[in-house]
Amino acid sequence: MKSIFETALEDERLSTSVAMLQAGGMAETLRGRGEYTALFPTNEAYSGFSREVLDAVTTDRERLTGMIMYHVIQGKLTAHELAQMEAIRTLQGDHLDIAGPPSAIRLNDAAVIQPDVECTNGIYHVIDRVLLPRAVEARVKK
Repeated sequence: MKSIFETALEDERLSTSVAMLQAGGMAETLRGRGEYTALFPTNEAYSGFSREVLDAVTTDRERLTGMIMYHVIQGKLTAHELAQMEAIRTLQGDHLDIAGPPSAIRLNDAAVIQPDVECTNGIYHVIDRVLLPRAVEARVKK
């Protein structure tokens, strides 16, 4: 079994998320020790953003790191465990709203399309949308 980062690196659907992890300096965190739950948007999930928005986020390392940290939770949580909660705090500091049963769990507006990918330092779930902290989402929608 490999780390969260190494496992995601092998999944072609996650190449954009992996590139963002590397650019935002979070690859080492998800390669290292500790237990994390990561939420990885598919490549298609990024298609909802214009090139300008993606460029604005990826060229600002602090903003990019914040966005990535909004996709990571301290501790190893399965979809079943997440479904027992109403919300959870991310490493970025904001909360994600959680709704639905384990088989159809939603985090904010994102659906989990592949739950519970086990890794040496935690677990990850593949989601169909990019999660944006509320403050960032307000700016993006302007």
